[in-house]
Amino acid sequence: MSTIIQGSHELFARENAGIMITTKNEKDAVSEEADAKLAAMGYKAELPRSLSFFSVLGLSFAIMAVPSGESVTLSIGLTDGGPVTIFYGWLLLTIISICIAASLAEICSAYPTSGGVYYWSAMLANKRWASIASWTTGWVGLVGNWTVTTSICFSGGQLILSAIGLWNEAYIPAAWHVVLMYWAVLLSALFTNILAAKYLNLINTVCVYWTGASVLIILVAVLTMAKGGRRNAAYVFTEFDATRAGWARGWAFFVGLLQSAYTLTGYGMVAAMCEEVQNPEREVPKAMVLSVVAAGITGVVYLIPILFVMPDVDKVLAVSTGQPIGYLFMVATGSAGGGFGLLFLLLGIQFFAGVGSLTAASRCLYAFSRDGAVPGSSLWSKINKQYNVPLHALLLSTLIQGLLGLIYLGSSAAFNAFTGVATICLSASYGLPVFVLLLRGRHLVDTAPFHL
Repeated sequence: MSTIIQGSHELFARENAGIMITTKNEKDAVSEEADAKLAAMGYKAELPRSLSFFSVLGLSFAIMAVPSGESVTLSIGLTDGGPVTIFYGWLLLTIISICIAASLAEICSAYPTSGGVYYWSAMLANKRWASIASWTTGWVGLVGNWTVTTSICFSGGQLILSAIGLWNEAYIPAAWHVVLMYWAVLLSALFTNILAAKYLNLINTVCVYWTGASVLIILVAVLTMAKGGRRNAAYVFTEFDATRAGWARGWAFFVGLLQSAYTLTGYGMVAAMCEEVQNPEREVPKAMVLSVVAAGITGVVYLIPILFVMPDVDKVLAVSTGQPIGYLFMVATGSAGGGFGLLFLLLGIQFFAGVGSLTAASRCLYAFSRDGAVPGSSLWSKINKQYNVPLHALLLSTLIQGLLGLIYLGSSAAFNAFTGVATICLSASYGLPVFVLLLRGRHLVDTAPFHL
């Protein structure tokens, strides 16, 4: 890795000094120029540049999966303060995330490679600290990628089982039921990434429209029907109840921010797709920032009606399946069928999130292995020519995530652990290159097309 880092520093210095890269084929000029810039960073282009700006935007939006992300962690916000924590926590985390996304976007614009955060740490640090900064950022980010995919697919399995509880409130899923359903969801994401790899552009695009339509349908359905009654505005915007938290009021609010922080984590993962996008130095940074803005707006539109039709909180938290959103929909629509109809929309969003997060996690492992930072790197960094994907990286990521699911057999608190680890690791991996840039100075990103 140190050789790559040293060579990349020298090549970038030469390019920034004014060396222009020309292309031979005018039709493929954009792709060739992007490949040439990648070569200047020390890497050979192996993946097809088949993703558009809108596709990368959709991928980032899919990984954050706002409606399902806020729904599967709803019990965290309700326990640690209620509406004030859920709504104002979302606004606070949106502002913070936009700031972080903009900072990462600028760095990504200067160094557009699938290595993402670990490569940026290497390029921004001085030669003495580049290797350790890169290695630390890379492993923290890789663990974050694996655990966020685990939590997304795990909660997807829980949501599917929660549908049974709409008709049978006495149903309590056994731990092995949850693990088997989790594996089924994870495998569906794996097979989609392999067999439908050439359709990922379409899948990510459809995700944006599915999510937008789902939010509008849920908003209209729960507010117009509201069979369980409506809360007043005072409850939605001023109610703060930390009696269930076990923390002091101030601490409860910050603990409850995990709900929003977990949802707003995926934007940095899309840097791993830089080598599959034309004009990555412009398109990926824009997708990072705009996806967070879009997620923030989506969250506000989704959360307000949910809080207005919130049933008795103790009953919501007592749902036996551990995922109360289906129960909330059932109460709001007045029927199990209506509740399942709205829950099905979230399951679709969850599917897109599982596919997108596994895509990003596999590319992260592929890039990190390409620099020799993972045991068995030569295997995980191979591209399968039949499917044009890092097949071994996909399989290893799926295997590790599948094994992590076994933790649930010993502890039902596994899901909260997955969400916590994912949020902490991804946030730390985003913060490290920004911190290095602050220490060393903004001259390192002066030539970035996306400049702050």
